Amino acid sequence: MPKDIDAALAGWEFRPGIVQARLVDAADGRQVLQMRVDLGILQMELEGRPDGQRPHGFPTYLDYLRHQAAQARASGQRFRMNPEQCHEADREFLQYYHRRLCWLTLRLYERAIADADHTLAFMDFVNHYAPDEEYALAHEQYRGFVHFHRAQAAAGLALERNDPERAIDELQEGIEHICAFYEKHALQDRIEEDPMLRHLKEMQEQIRQMHQIGATLKEQLAEAVAQEDYERAARLRDEIRRREYRD
Repeated sequence: MPKDIDAALAGWEFRPGIVQARLVDAADGRQVLQMRVDLGILQMELEGRPDGQRPHGFPTYLDYLRHQAAQARASGQRFRMNPEQCHEADREFLQYYHRRLCWLTLRLYERAIADADHTLAFMDFVNHYAPDEEYALAHEQYRGFVHFHRAQAAAGLALERNDPERAIDELQEGIEHICAFYEKHALQDRIEEDPMLRHLKEMQEQIRQMHQIGATLKEQLAEAVAQEDYERAARLRDEIRRREYRD
């Protein structure tokens, strides 16, 4: 059996600056995700960790680290990630980043959301258990970027389900998360010119125009609360609950 990947690369030229992804059937019948890179292909599993591994028997390395932290707490010890654990965490962050990009490109939005949520949860863990602030910030700096991807995926999923109002609200939630990130790190001066925020707002406006939507129920609720119109706010909350229950 040849060990080169010429056949896999045939007809799939690398295009710089563009995420190229595809789903293919492996020799054993399972489906795998492939991402074209400059010198070849990254191949990832669809479920669990992208590399298909179960670190120390756990579904992901985050699950393993959570177990280690819980054991340390149970024995009255303080858990801190060691260098090897930091290295392995970096690997998992990168794997989920690559797969998230592919899901977005293929418009498999539920999978993109799940992978974004995993990364955000891992960032929370690292913030709490990092060996030092430098390592924590090395990952925390990308939190806004992950929220940017998640908001796009959540909006795309809502549009697929013919719920443009939900899509606008999902984009707004992403905007608020990114703004909160900048404010937390005293970077408010970046908010006005941030390209991610600008893109999410442009998406909102496009959806409003395409579907002729003014203020969503959640936006109306925020306005009612700001105006201290609590009776109207209560009615809007009830309507939002009814819609969410139907969904």
